[in-house]
Amino acid sequence: MVASVEDGETLVLTDGRKVRLAGIKAPSPPLGWKGEEPWPFVAEAKKALAALATDQEVELKFDERQTDRYGHVLAQVYVVREDLAPMWLEERLLREGFARVYSFADARACVGELLAVEGEARVERRGLWSSWAYRVQDASDAKGLGRLTNSYQLVEGTVHAVGDGRKFIYLNFSDDWRHDFTVAIHRKDLAAFEAAGLDLEQLAGRTIRVRGWIEWQNGPIIVATHPEQLEVLTLAFAP
Repeated sequence: MVASVEDGETLVLTDGRKVRLAGIKAPSPPLGWKGEEPWPFVAEAKKALAALATDQEVELKFDERQTDRYGHVLAQVYVVREDLAPMWLEERLLREGFARVYSFADARACVGELLAVEGEARVERRGLWSSWAYRVQDASDAKGLGRLTNSYQLVEGTVHAVGDGRKFIYLNFSDDWRHDFTVAIHRKDLAAFEAAGLDLEQLAGRTIRVRGWIEWQNGPIIVATHPEQLEVLTLAFAP
């Protein structure tokens, strides 16, 4: 049973466990943010989760990874409803625009389905997708992305070239690879991308969407550890 919610992605059960909803990330302010106004949709997301789950019986379903780094239980969560099909909380929050898809290399179950639901909400500009704070970023704006270091973002752009490093494969988004936005994939993770049908060497000229935490390494960079972080959208110059 759910006793309360801690935020837009965390339940507190009556047995004392804290459960983080797997596969999604609720709205939250950037690390270190000290603005005077509330960050968009943080309160709304918590309110939505509370309305759906508080005092409800839930069923937890697990992937390979069952806890997060804070010791919270990590699970897909279903509200048990009498005479009705269980309500999948992650799907419901994404559909209403109160979360974005967020996965780990060892917790990827259901992410394909969740991405489709998120896409519908984004196109319809539901919830957080109506806010400037969660807009999809432009990969060509390296300076702007640099200001978003240590934040979780979705970034779209056309891959200019694929770099072949000793430890990493690099997706570069301009000819100035030393300063542009970059996606890096460690060679130890390549098998997962290949198993998903992603040939990284063939992405030059393709428009992609990548999601992850922006870091800084000779420019803004996202390290992609699993294929669900990359969505191939279109050919760059399709007729």
